[in-house]
Amino acid sequence: MTPRVQRLPLWALLGAAVLPAASAATAADLARLENTYADFNDALGAVSLIDSDPARYQAQGYDGRSRAQWLELYAGDRSQLVEELPAVTTSGLSAQDVRATQLMRSAVADSALTPQSLAPVGHCVDSRGRELPLPDLQAALYACFAELANDLKFENRSVTRVAAFEMLTHVPEGARRKALFMAFLPLWQALNADGAPGSPYRRMIRMAAAASKTRESPIDAAARTVGISPAEAERWLERILDTWRQVSGDAELEPWDYRFQGGVADRALGDAAPRARLQALNQRYYQDLGLDLAASGVIYDLDPREGKAPLAYTDFVRRGRMEEGAWRPTRVRVLASYERGGLGPLNELVHENGHAAHMLALRTRPAFMDLGEAIFYEAFADVPAWNVYEPAWQRRYLGRSAPMSASLRGLFSGVMLDVAWALFDLRMLRQPDADPNLVWTDITHRYLHVKPHPELAWWAVRVQLVAKPGYMLNYGLGAVITADIRERIAQGLGSFEAGNPRWYAWISRRLLSTGETHETAGLLREFLGRPVSPDALLAALGRVAVRRSVPARLHRSSMEPGRGGPLVR
Repeated sequence: MTPRVQRLPLWALLGAAVLPAASAATAADLARLENTYADFNDALGAVSLIDSDPARYQAQGYDGRSRAQWLELYAGDRSQLVEELPAVTTSGLSAQDVRATQLMRSAVADSALTPQSLAPVGHCVDSRGRELPLPDLQAALYACFAELANDLKFENRSVTRVAAFEMLTHVPEGARRKALFMAFLPLWQALNADGAPGSPYRRMIRMAAAASKTRESPIDAAARTVGISPAEAERWLERILDTWRQVSGDAELEPWDYRFQGGVADRALGDAAPRARLQALNQRYYQDLGLDLAASGVIYDLDPREGKAPLAYTDFVRRGRMEEGAWRPTRVRVLASYERGGLGPLNELVHENGHAAHMLALRTRPAFMDLGEAIFYEAFADVPAWNVYEPAWQRRYLGRSAPMSASLRGLFSGVMLDVAWALFDLRMLRQPDADPNLVWTDITHRYLHVKPHPELAWWAVRVQLVAKPGYMLNYGLGAVITADIRERIAQGLGSFEAGNPRWYAWISRRLLSTGETHETAGLLREFLGRPVSPDALLAALGRVAVRRSVPARLHRSSMEPGRGGPLVR
């Protein structure tokens, strides 16, 4: 998730205070409060870093302070902001100061420190409690992912959720693929029980749907950013999926075979992207795009471990700001769990570092030092990540490539799952009394050619569906923005599939550096020169050749062999 920043409102250690009503105080101290806001974010980032890996940070803390010291700073700064920000009147302020004040008020009101490691292990069982309020039920369902999704039992060993997805593209025997697929059953049962209206997920989605009627949901926010209504967003998703239905053939397949069918490129090239090389490949690619992640001090936490968050994410450790006339750089961290390599994990890692690149590009005042709307930052992270499935990228960084058809099918079969989950998320929030298994079966059978299995809750493998219903629209509808941005870059800068040293400076200046200075919708319109449109994505899907079987021939690069070296959804 996220972006892939993860600031889920789970089990707040310091409960979100109710902000008092604005008074007639002056706004003369806005600059002072903005500095306090920057300190507040530094403390929040430090505590979140320590909590994400207690074994590493609890003893020595971070940046010269213990967790307790950072927590004290966080609490003090937050208390001051909660008290004083609402008292800043907007009368007489510039438009930018008004926006800065509003953004800080919203961020502080929504802030809540999460439990240590973002993985409340031991609380999945709480989801059975029928009287839980929505935040507690979502926390319990999130805990189910932490406890079960990273401990799937297959052939007398444990595998993580991400590793299982990668293995489903490679396991050659259908019976073994089915067995691996069914290893998710304990997770499905924990989330949706027997599928009856009283199941944990169905109780949660009814409460989430009710809550969405009183405040803006992720679906409303995503549609607003794109410039369409939620109803039009649903039509866009259906149109995208129907295009895939037409270009991807008509043979039906079992759900445990879906990833295998789209995994020809993964099987052909997986050995060129082993686990030990993932970080080196990612580093080299971004360096070729004009960004040295290593020199930027990005913190990586990529190995599986017990109690680790059950999803990949990227977050701020420290946000950049001006100090004594010089820019103090941003520090970010990337967290994921990779026990296997392959194109899928590499694509996810490049995506996460797309968030890191976005964060590092920000050069603005503290109130605007964030990434904008979720649909935008999720979409942008895929702009460089999609290139992992371009043959030109594969030849340069892996030394050989899969056929274009296989590569594109590998990319878009995964993207279409995100679009399907987005449509599922949207429909469940609109019709929360519907049976989720039937909703998912209708979507995947109609558009993805997957045989019906309404007895299986195989939709329940994305933590976003339970932690923040509606969030999947940021991935599914975000693919439209990704394709649009990629097309605009190609027009304005040229190709970047195999690197382009001008890319990072060019995109930072035109799209990233101002952060939340402007509304995301307006920023996108200015960058694209027009409203967001699905046309670029539909054209990209048209590149997918319809073949029932794609030979796994490999194409050696005549330019450069693959290079090794030390060195995510």
